Amino acid sequence: MSPNPSVTLRLRMSSHDAHYGGNLVDGARMLGLFGDVATELLIRLDGDEGLFRAYDSVEFLAPVYAGDYIEAYGEITTVGNSSRKMTFEARKVIRAAPEINNSAAVVISPPIVVCRATGTCVTPKDKQRGGAR
Repeated sequence: MSPNPSVTLRLRMSSHDAHYGGNLVDGARMLGLFGDVATELLIRLDGDEGLFRAYDSVEFLAPVYAGDYIEAYGEITTVGNSSRKMTFEARKVIRAAPEINNSAAVVISPPIVVCRATGTCVTPKDKQRGGAR
């Protein structure tokens, strides 16, 4: 296991994710993705899903719309006895382009950072059994 394990998930935001007018996706959806990334990081490190204790900071930096592809990245930065500090970043890598036609999309290079966060997760000592080796 590397000293700073990391995980990246990529998925498309659907019309089901749109919460506001204009197909705008709720910022909480990014936090849900970060929770999924954190769970995988804990499984890889500890062999257990652990628990998300708290976000230390969250910044919403750009809008996300239905049809956008989001890449959610997370990395463990500090490992304590039971706490694991993590950083997260969500990037828009493809955007829907309805101005071209109803099925058009555009790859974004470089990706647009839409959200950043830091947080702490906990895996109780009695649940730690090591993850992938």
